[in-house]
Amino acid sequence: MLLSPNSCLRPTGFFDVARFVILGVSRRFLILVCCLGVCWSQHVQPKLIDCHVHHNGSKDFLEKLVLKLDSLQGMAMLIVEPGDLKAAADSIKSRPDRLVGLGQIELDAPNALETIDQFHAAGFRGLGEITKPEYSYDDRRYWPLYERAEKYGMIILFHTGIVNRNNPEVPVNVSSDRMRVSTIDLIARRFPKLTIIGAHLGNPDYAWAGEVGRWNPNVYFDVSGSTLIKKQEDYPFFKSIFWWTSVASAHTPKSNAPAFEKLVFGSDVFEGDLGELDRELERYHRMLDACGVAPEVQANIFSGTLWRMLNR
Repeated sequence: MLLSPNSCLRPTGFFDVARFVILGVSRRFLILVCCLGVCWSQHVQPKLIDCHVHHNGSKDFLEKLVLKLDSLQGMAMLIVEPGDLKAAADSIKSRPDRLVGLGQIELDAPNALETIDQFHAAGFRGLGEITKPEYSYDDRRYWPLYERAEKYGMIILFHTGIVNRNNPEVPVNVSSDRMRVSTIDLIARRFPKLTIIGAHLGNPDYAWAGEVGRWNPNVYFDVSGSTLIKKQEDYPFFKSIFWWTSVASAHTPKSNAPAFEKLVFGSDVFEGDLGELDRELERYHRMLDACGVAPEVQANIFSGTLWRMLNR
């Protein structure tokens, strides 16, 4: 007679005992697997990861953002001001499958190091969007900040290229030249364990962005902002920027990764405009399709590469 693990009958013979033990162990194993499956389900790679979403300080925005991400099976790297750290950290901890924290810091603030420590202690995975420095990004004054971020294994999202000017009548100490994409080359080389994302692909220094990414394995770019609007009639242009796939040469780093995998997805949602996420998704898809980028490479651009960054 084959005994059920739930049977109230006691096994009598040797083979009955063996069956009882095996069935009991199997049942416990299945329960364990089911339980582990629940845990693992919280760490399943999302279909979309957006590396560039600005928090506007509103709880309502975060609720709408999470609903949007639920619909996309997505995750957002949320850029948070120090004043919003506590509230945002609570939201991130409640939905770690949807939100990852990036701490906004000012490179020139006297308490910048302490602010990095605070974001790290709150579980934030990176810093950004770094912008509007008083000196070039690669100035040695900023090296202790990059060293601290590298120590913590943080990702840094740098604004690169031209920057907005919302109040032209107000004098400001801001220069796009200090944020040229070429300035992150030294940072990437000096801090090789630091993962860097250059926002906006260095707009308009796209060629420089491509070459900086080509030689630095720790540098990636999003192409958010005005670029995919400006270049919408010439999307194949980007094949000249990401040109080195399968090129065997002493003048090109040895890598099996397609050149377009230097891109990651970023929407640059700000002021609560979640419509920009949809618009930027459409632009990315149109550009990548126009360049003939393979589906498996697109999968890395939209999720895989950032997922690996976050799980190092």
